[in-house]
Amino acid sequence: MNDLILQPKAAASLQRWHDMIEQMDVTPLPELLHPEAVFRSPMAHSPYPGAPVVATILGTVIQVFEDFTYHRQLASADGLSVVLEFSANVKGKQLKGIDLIRFDEQGRIVDFEVMVRPMSGLQVLGEEMGRRLAPYLAAHKGKA
Repeated sequence: MNDLILQPKAAASLQRWHDMIEQMDVTPLPELLHPEAVFRSPMAHSPYPGAPVVATILGTVIQVFEDFTYHRQLASADGLSVVLEFSANVKGKQLKGIDLIRFDEQGRIVDFEVMVRPMSGLQVLGEEMGRRLAPYLAAHKGKA
């Protein structure tokens, strides 16, 4: 991956994603998600499937993160995937991470994977997300 250019529909969706993050409002996110989109958590082995679940998780995490900032953006050679490097704080713990986002030909997000370090930041993030979403995620895990 390098600084290649995304396909136009993927680039438009990515710009909408950045706008939503800047405004701290992911209300329009379902329009960007493929119905069978999956979220891959840094805390869970199995992905969380389905656009409503992905939208709920991402809507919650932007409320959990403090001082969230994207730093770098790298695109795949096919122009359908992007890696976004970020930093944030969660309850006083600093963390760094990447969002790996894959788009389909229509520019819809089909796969959203997050990786986070260090372990102390990941643990606090996981605890806070679990506190807010555990019953919801348990009810939807493995359902497409």
